[in-house]
Amino acid sequence: MQPDFASVFPLRVGRVHECCGLGSAAFAAMVAASGQGGALWIRPEQRQKEALYPVGITSVFEPSRMLMAQTKTEVDSLAVAEEALRDGALSCVLIDITRPLDLREGRRLQLAARAGGTTGLCLIPEGMGSNAAETRWRVRPLFDPESEVSTLMRWEIIKNKAGILGVWNVRWSDEARRVQVVPPEDARSGSQGQHTQGPRG
Repeated sequence: MQPDFASVFPLRVGRVHECCGLGSAAFAAMVAASGQGGALWIRPEQRQKEALYPVGITSVFEPSRMLMAQTKTEVDSLAVAEEALRDGALSCVLIDITRPLDLREGRRLQLAARAGGTTGLCLIPEGMGSNAAETRWRVRPLFDPESEVSTLMRWEIIKNKAGILGVWNVRWSDEARRVQVVPPEDARSGSQGQHTQGPRG
């Protein structure tokens, strides 16, 4: 039996989660939009060639609520993330990760998130991940033959400390301003979306 989507999303507050796949940036924007406050997106210098502009997430998350930080190294990224998570002034901290985190680094982020009551999300390459992560999601866009501009995606939770795993087809609802589950019969699970809306990373 498919678990209730509401039991896993929005993501658990005060924890650090992970996501991977072609839809990671859109997933991150929707995670940020699920919070009530501002968000910080931390990207190391080597990822800047993959430009990510706040205007690209306007349909999901108000750009004025998003702070962008560029760091020289991944060590700097983790240091900034740890401070922002612990501070608690923001509802969400997003971190682009380019290498596997060791258990110590993962635990430090978790402790900081718990202290600040902040949601953390690491955008990781496929196949990477920290044992300390609360959940890990694989996200990919889905082709939508009925729309050239679509947020239709498949979200799969592949690691969960709470034990709940599942797969959902979802899309962003501009009217409701939230993620909505799409019934399987309404989702076309064809090729990965070339007609997708939102940021990529």
